Amino acid sequence: MASMNDATSTANRPHRRRRFWIIAVIVCVLIGLVLFHLISGAGKGKPPQQAQLVSAAKATLGEMPVVLNALGTVTPVATVNVLPQLSGYLTEVGFKEGQDVEKGQFLAQIDPRQYEISKKQAQAQLAKDQASLAQARSDLTRFTQLYQQKSIAEQTYVDQKFTVQQGEAAVQADQASIAQYDLDLTYCRITAPVAGRVGLRLVDPGNYVTQSTSPGIVTITTMKPTTVQFTVPQNALGKVLKRFNTGTPLVVTAYNSDNSKVIATGKLYALGNQMATSTGTVMLRASFDNDDEALYPNEFVNVRLLVDTLSQAVLVPTPAVQSGAPGDYVYLVNADQTVSVHKVTLGPSDGRNTVITAGLTAGQTVVTDGMDRLTDGAKIRLPGARSTDHPASSSSTHGGGSRRHST
Repeated sequence: MASMNDATSTANRPHRRRRFWIIAVIVCVLIGLVLFHLISGAGKGKPPQQAQLVSAAKATLGEMPVVLNALGTVTPVATVNVLPQLSGYLTEVGFKEGQDVEKGQFLAQIDPRQYEISKKQAQAQLAKDQASLAQARSDLTRFTQLYQQKSIAEQTYVDQKFTVQQGEAAVQADQASIAQYDLDLTYCRITAPVAGRVGLRLVDPGNYVTQSTSPGIVTITTMKPTTVQFTVPQNALGKVLKRFNTGTPLVVTAYNSDNSKVIATGKLYALGNQMATSTGTVMLRASFDNDDEALYPNEFVNVRLLVDTLSQAVLVPTPAVQSGAPGDYVYLVNADQTVSVHKVTLGPSDGRNTVITAGLTAGQTVVTDGMDRLTDGAKIRLPGARSTDHPASSSSTHGGGSRRHST
C-alpha cells in the first residue's frame, strides 16, 4: 500500500513542476509588457500644448457717460375730465373726437331755458324788493322829520330804520340770486378748461346730464409739452442730487420699447420728496417739448438719464470682461503669447465698452473672443500671427531641407 502511494506522488511531481514554470513565464511576460509601455511612454514625452486662436484688443483711454436706465411712463402735464356743473338736457356738442382744442373753446351746450326763466323770476323779485325799499326809505325820511318835531314815538322811528335795513338786505339777496343764475347760464355753455386734445365723446346729445354724471362729457389731455415719470434706485440718488442741486441740466433721453430708436430728448426738472419704502426707489420727472407728439400719454418708454461723463477712463471691450470664482476678471495677454487671469474692478458700461477703475492700465492687451477654453498660463495665437506649434515647426524643417537639396 505504501509503495503504491509513493508511485503516485512520483508521477505527479513532473506535472507540478511544469505548471510552476508556465505561471512564472506568464508573470515575466506581463512584467515585460508593463516595463515596455512605461519606457516607450517616457521616451515619447508629453504632447505639445496647442495654442488657442483668440481675438484681443488693447485697453484705451476715453470718455464714458454715466447713464441710469429706467422704465418710464409718459404723463401729461394736464388731464381734465370735463363734467357738467348743473343738470339739464345736452342739446349740442361742438367738438370732433380727437380734435385739438384751445382753452375756452366751445365744447357742449346744456338747455338753458329753465335757468333763464329762474333768472327772470329773480329779476322780478328784485324789482319788487327795490320798490319796497324805496317806500321804506321815503317813510323813514318822513318819520325822521316827525321824530325831530316830537310828533311820533321814538319806537316808531327806530322800527322804520330796521324796515329799511331789511329792504336793503332783500335787494342784495335778489341780486345774488340773479348772479347765480347768470353763472348757471355760463355753465350751460361748456368750454375747454385747458388746451389739449379731446378724446372720444362720452355722452351723446339728447341725454339728461347732472352734476354727478360719470364719466363726464369728454376728457382733454395736454399733448405738448409733456412729461415722463420714472424711478431710480436709492443707491444712485446721490449722484443725481449732486448734479441736480448745482443747477446743471440733466439730459433725459426717451427710447422706444426695444431701445432701438430715440423718441425724444428732454431735461430732468423735478424729484419726488420721499422714497418708496416698498421698492427703495424715488420718483423723478422729466419734461419734453414733444413738438412732434412722438410721446403719447400713458405710453411706456425706456429712459436714460445722463448723470455724468468720466474723462480719461480706462476702457476695454465689454466681451473681454468675465465673471467667475475670482470675481470680475480679464485674460491679460503676456509678452510670451500666454494669458493670465487678471482681477479688475468695473465701472460704468455703455454696452460696447466697460470702464476698468482698477487692475488694468491703458495699453495692456486683453482677450476679447475665444476665451471659452482658456486657463491661466494657456498659450494663445492671434489672428494673422504664425503658429509656433510642433506641426508648423516640422513643416518648416522639411521646407528647409528641400531648399538645401536644391542648393
